[in-house]
Amino acid sequence: MDYPFFFTWTTQDAVKPVELTGGEGAWFTTADGGRWLDLGSLSYQVNAGHGRRRIVEAIKRQADQLCLSTAHAVFPAKTELAERLLALAGPGYTKVFFTLGGAEANENALKIARLVTGRLKLVSRYRSYHGASMGALTLTGDWRRTLVEPGVAGVVHVQDCYCDRCPFGQQLATCARECASHIGMTMKLEGSRSVAGVILEPVPGANGVLVPPAEYWPMVRAACDAEGALLIADEVLTGFGRTGRAFCHQRWGVTPDIITCAKGITSGYQPLGAVIVHERVARHFDANLLACGLTYYAHPTACAAGVEALQLYEDEKLFDHAERLGPVLHAELERIQARLAAPSFVRSIGLLGALDFVDVGPAKAWSQLERELAARRISLHVEPRRGTCIFAPPLCITEGELASGMRAFGDAAVAAFGGKAGAAGGVA
Repeated sequence: MDYPFFFTWTTQDAVKPVELTGGEGAWFTTADGGRWLDLGSLSYQVNAGHGRRRIVEAIKRQADQLCLSTAHAVFPAKTELAERLLALAGPGYTKVFFTLGGAEANENALKIARLVTGRLKLVSRYRSYHGASMGALTLTGDWRRTLVEPGVAGVVHVQDCYCDRCPFGQQLATCARECASHIGMTMKLEGSRSVAGVILEPVPGANGVLVPPAEYWPMVRAACDAEGALLIADEVLTGFGRTGRAFCHQRWGVTPDIITCAKGITSGYQPLGAVIVHERVARHFDANLLACGLTYYAHPTACAAGVEALQLYEDEKLFDHAERLGPVLHAELERIQARLAAPSFVRSIGLLGALDFVDVGPAKAWSQLERELAARRISLHVEPRRGTCIFAPPLCITEGELASGMRAFGDAAVAAFGGKAGAAGGVA
């Protein structure tokens, strides 16, 4: 069928569309009658799960009361959502700037950093993804950046916290955390006190779930302080319970100057993002122009969806649930790793995990994996270009659903890549 719209991140003649019809909990349904276990939360956003009527009803109530707004308007859902976000972020955060999604959140964080510091340069990592708009894509380090270069001026990329394939040739047990000290060194080499900000995903998600050592974020915070640069935590993918915390960076006791978020803020039920700003940055704009604005800033129905999603997370203790299921996900990944003939790494944190093949392997194996997963009606993020499979199920998934789905994936992976002789199998 020739569709009258573009599909993203693909050549149009290679697309394999899925016609969604609904869903419930950790499952979505398709027009052919299929019921798929969603181990990827669609595009990493369905933290609350599919078919959550209370979020839908909140949107409908808001639409009945106030469906349109302007950036300077005040209404209850806007105020309440901002207050809830500040409370989740923790002490010291005083202002929220609303956007339509994660890319715009990072664009505005970039602008705020430049406005506050008066500097041009931004530092980000190579294995990163910060969004598809021009500034956010320039900050992005992965292959998508190269398609539209030169992009925005002043962005400098640094090496990653990729402990399984350390770019510095070190081992975690004996290294000096060069991946972190490298950032401070780069800022000095770029020109002392010339960097406006350092933007990092607490755990790069779409680029392989690169969980940093515990010292990493405190070392980067100290380097930013030494150079007078702002530290920006891109929590678009990792926020709202994905890693077992409200925000992933909170695991390491670090206070960023700016937090960006989206996706799970409404569980994907409405387009919304936010820039959460610490008081030490926000006070600059008391007497200086905030050169940021959007037509659909804090759209009423999106704010209502955000309020209800955050309340749902609290009522159902989904952040704690993700923390409890984290070891289950990791154990299942290790079980799959033990079955596969092809060597691999496994990494996970909360309900975010990756199976990372040491060698990418043949394209035909990846094509077979996709067929095997479709036959089992298992959905996740398969990245042949990187040799990685990424798991990010809805936070409401049960332990039984998670274990069954992961073992079904393991069967599919063995069928595609081959298994070790005598390795135990799994039954979906």
